[in-house]
Amino acid sequence: MKKYLNTILYAILFVSFTQIVNLFDVQAIGPQGSTVGLAGLNSAVHNFFGMHLFWYKLTEVFGILAILVAAFFAVVGFIQLIKRKSLLKVDKNILMLGVIYILVILLYVLFERFSINYRPVILDEGLEPSYPSTHTMLILTILGTAAYISGAYIKNTKLLIAARIACFVIMALTIIGRMICGVHWFTDILGGILISVFLISLYKDLVSVKKEEK
Repeated sequence: MKKYLNTILYAILFVSFTQIVNLFDVQAIGPQGSTVGLAGLNSAVHNFFGMHLFWYKLTEVFGILAILVAAFFAVVGFIQLIKRKSLLKVDKNILMLGVIYILVILLYVLFERFSINYRPVILDEGLEPSYPSTHTMLILTILGTAAYISGAYIKNTKLLIAARIACFVIMALTIIGRMICGVHWFTDILGGILISVFLISLYKDLVSVKKEEK
């Protein structure tokens, strides 16, 4: 149980933070009178940064890149399945990556259906759920797990270092970009980071368990 302690703590931290956002300092400061938790903090940060659509578009590109990375590992797993003719013979770290991707999809759908906050601005579809930033969750989780798993598939040391640096740079730019682009509240980004840390930690735990079973 001790080996899962960090992952459990990350889950508790996300749930606790979500409750805080849901219950404290809730005010109607959003578009069309929509309510926002921790309104004073969120309003101050949003007013400070304003809107920067360049960063919004850039992080949208990062989202596409992340999906392509996920597709790459999905193809690797599919090829292994065809060649080895058994799901159980697919690399365990690829299988567990599939589990995390499924969780990301389920959480994405869940957070899009049940809104805690709405975006601070109206884009193309009227009021849109904003907490947590699912875009941030998607990119951080996919690239965070990719950086962890890449050592098993990239044998060239320099290429491996470059790939991991690229992952971390895009992750950092995603956090910064979504923070200052103006389409999310500050707490949306924090929520996205917290759920991503939980998912990445969960992946490491799942891979560790599979290694011990060998």
